[in-house]
Amino acid sequence: MRRVAPEKTSRARKLRKDSTDAENILWNLLRNRQLLGYKFHRQVPIGKYFADFVCRERRLIIELDGGQHQNQESYDDERTKWLESQGYEVIRFWNSDVVEQSDGIQETILVALQRYC
Repeated sequence: MRRVAPEKTSRARKLRKDSTDAENILWNLLRNRQLLGYKFHRQVPIGKYFADFVCRERRLIIELDGGQHQNQESYDDERTKWLESQGYEVIRFWNSDVVEQSDGIQETILVALQRYC
């Protein structure tokens, strides 16, 4: 495993500290191997990007999008394509969906975790 540059570690810590409400809700669903025993990490540097949540074992990335993402679709598409080229599956949810429909979000993640078993 490669070492992460100190500036990326600092940025990841800041991102974790400044989590949105939706990120905190989702983290409470993912942490401590609650979903089928899979371990998730949050705000993980991968290449030049930071993934919101990653299950390395299943190569699954979960991204949460707030309102700012409506204006950056091409950037998000480029980012997703690059992450997929590295062997990850990327699923995206709107922050509002996580807040309002966490049970449905959890079910979608469970399906993704079981997809290639």
